[in-house]
Amino acid sequence: MNQPHLPALPLFETIAEAAGELGYPAYVIGGYVRDLALGRESKDVDVVCVGDGIQLAQTVGRKLPGRPRVTVFKNFGTAMLPTPEIEVEFVGARKESYRADSRKPDVEAGTLEEDLARRDFTINALGLSLNPTDFGALVDRYDGMGDLQRKLIRTPLDPDVTFSDDPLRMLRAIRFATQLNFDIEPDTFDALARNKERIKIISQERITTELNKIIMAPKPSYGFKLLFQCGLLHLIFPKMAQLYGVEKVGQHAHKDNFYHTLQVLDNVVAAGGDLWLRWAAILHDIAKPATKRYDKRVGWTFHGHEDKGARWVPGIFTDLKLPLGEEMRQVQKLVRLHLRPIALVKEIVTDSAVRRLLFEAGDDIDRLMLLCRADITSKDHQRVARYLRNFDVVEQKLKEVEEKDHLRNFKPVITGEIIMETFSLRPSREVGELKEAVLEAILDGKIRNEYEEAFPFLLALGQQKGLEAVKP
Repeated sequence: MNQPHLPALPLFETIAEAAGELGYPAYVIGGYVRDLALGRESKDVDVVCVGDGIQLAQTVGRKLPGRPRVTVFKNFGTAMLPTPEIEVEFVGARKESYRADSRKPDVEAGTLEEDLARRDFTINALGLSLNPTDFGALVDRYDGMGDLQRKLIRTPLDPDVTFSDDPLRMLRAIRFATQLNFDIEPDTFDALARNKERIKIISQERITTELNKIIMAPKPSYGFKLLFQCGLLHLIFPKMAQLYGVEKVGQHAHKDNFYHTLQVLDNVVAAGGDLWLRWAAILHDIAKPATKRYDKRVGWTFHGHEDKGARWVPGIFTDLKLPLGEEMRQVQKLVRLHLRPIALVKEIVTDSAVRRLLFEAGDDIDRLMLLCRADITSKDHQRVARYLRNFDVVEQKLKEVEEKDHLRNFKPVITGEIIMETFSLRPSREVGELKEAVLEAILDGKIRNEYEEAFPFLLALGQQKGLEAVKP
């Protein structure tokens, strides 16, 4: 692996000039240097100086064209300087000490060596000099370049101390391993298991931020396997950990729903699914452990797991501090409906069944079909291919019915207001029953969703119930 080199940006020369004037040795440290070595794009630069980081930022700001505004965070001793190319954060070198009940350290000024030692991983403890005497020289006290070459996540110091001091680093270890497709060094991984209980002092918001980054990685299943193996998943997402395992009675065994879920998740990622479709993949079978039953005639069953799972979604989103708006409702819908297209594959596809699916899925029908295709996992490749061919038939039928009936998010022309006005009714169960009956007739194809057909049908329904129309 080649040594990282600073890009030829005037900004870095300006920082070097300002640091020289102030007598503060300065370095680009951390993720930006790591990404330079890996050939990854990065827009965020961390500059550490042995001195006052805020003063250095303000001096640099005065030297740049247009004198960009420096944002100072006095409580943290940092300053942010935005430029057209990159955003730079300045901080003075520091050392940290932690209390057992908090991840917030006591911070004081320190040397460059002390600052590097407090970094989470060796690959993030790399630096490039901004000093005139050795401008651009690599600083690598902990063989971070060697670990990049070996594709290894390792802590600079004792991993037990590193993780106990700031338990969020345990999730960051797994996140970086997943994003970069690196291994976690054995002693470092063992320390994850030893210190996992410390994760309880971390806020749920910070845990979920790391979890979402793992989910958005190219192959998130790798991260979830690491979380499970070290025991962290049992603490931060116990319902998912409970998917693990296979029960067997006689010759009857079910698939391991944990590994099945991870395969579905990877399949969704491969198909380009966004964060919320990935969450739907994670949660689609989440209620299987709670609905698992053994039937002597058919073996293991999970009847109703889709409905129970959908009912669980708001509680899971609340516990994980995920957004409770449209994103949650979309995931809930996908979990509830994920078996419906598969059921259509197993039987003669009627227009009525397709209409109902289109009506319930609405604009999420394409995402639902993507999830359902991802849900077809088996070691029998011919079986998978057969199911996927059947899905092609279902999708063609969906297209034909949609073009004919326009059922995505359609609204029946007969509303509750029309029913109440027609029969002089107040809001009641009877109004709801009439409205539902009209909707069912439309979905069954008995009438079209047009007033000229639907209103006479409503009048006939009312007559059957002994209702007299006051509005013809």
